[in-house]
Amino acid sequence: MRSWRSASEEDTRELGKALAAELAPDGALLLIGALGSGKTVLTQGVASAFGFDRSEIQSPTYTIIHEYARAGSRFVHADLYRIEPEQIQGLGLEETLAGPGVKVVEWADRLPFVVPRALCLRLTEDGVGGRQIVETE
Repeated sequence: MRSWRSASEEDTRELGKALAAELAPDGALLLIGALGSGKTVLTQGVASAFGFDRSEIQSPTYTIIHEYARAGSRFVHADLYRIEPEQIQGLGLEETLAGPGVKVVEWADRLPFVVPRALCLRLTEDGVGGRQIVETE
């Protein structure tokens, strides 16, 4: 399994950009981590690699799923922080994650189903102002 250390938000965004190549054209990235661990920042990096302005990418905590489309690119950003696993079934998220485009899910440990071939990362603060990002199964 791979791991990275990020010393800043910019490092985290750059990692997202680098990982974007593994996700294109239809991959899923599942992010697990506490509040403030850098999930949205990493997502901004992934989205920017596909031409989306990072300022457009905000945590969709209240909308739950936000879809961005531009010139043939589809990017889906989901945040499961405010819902329980049993509520996810009615969202159509399983179909969305199996569909076209790059998909990123924050709080993915709340998913009540497996996402085949998804890249899963756990983000933790390292206690010295940075983050540890570890690939999980």
